[in-house]
Amino acid sequence: MTHTPEELLISTLADMLAGDRHVAVGAASPIPGAAALLAKAEATQRMHVTILHSRRFNPFTEGSRELFDAAGQGRVDTFFLGGVQIDGQANINLVGTGDYPRLKKRFPGSFGAPLMYFAVRRVILFREEHSPRTLVEKVDFVSAPGTSPPGVWRHGGPKALVTNRAVFAFDAGRARFRLESVHNGETPASVAAATGFDFDLRPEIGETTAPSAERVQRLRQEIAPKVAEFYLQFAARIWGLAA
Repeated sequence: MTHTPEELLISTLADMLAGDRHVAVGAASPIPGAAALLAKAEATQRMHVTILHSRRFNPFTEGSRELFDAAGQGRVDTFFLGGVQIDGQANINLVGTGDYPRLKKRFPGSFGAPLMYFAVRRVILFREEHSPRTLVEKVDFVSAPGTSPPGVWRHGGPKALVTNRAVFAFDAGRARFRLESVHNGETPASVAAATGFDFDLRPEIGETTAPSAERVQRLRQEIAPKVAEFYLQFAARIWGLAA
């Protein structure tokens, strides 16, 4: 059974969530949200999923404050973050592009990203667009730093970066990404050409594992209707479900 590029990303992210007890997904994140629900459906142990845009999968009643409290108490295993820009040290920019404060383009802002980046044990960076415009040598504004100086408390931080071209792991000690796999049709050279920062290479770089036919079927029959409850346009575009 063939799969869409979005289903490959969902499957790849879901594999990273195996063994988690609590996965949280923030705003405007349909692919991470679908991945969390897929991981929950396949989990052999109890897994709790919090999706802020969902009534069904969000137990909190006071917006994001309760999620921030849970993260600060160490009760969130994995969270997803993206950014207008992401650089080679895993710094993310959610504020805008250009010289601050006179930005060329302004975006919604950092909100809870700095707290979650420090408090959550594992953060997976996700950016569907993989280009020199989004993956830059140095972000224009640091909304949340990928690493911290010695003596600064940090429960976790970035562990991986997943894009529409490849999968990277992040080495906090060296403050560098390492290319782990490339998606079908990509090569390490094509990924490097589309990336604004330098990165390391693992000894053998293979192709990102495609979802099995059974997993694709589960996504379309079981997960897609759940996603449609809170990401209607995404479900309509990817799976043809009525919005």
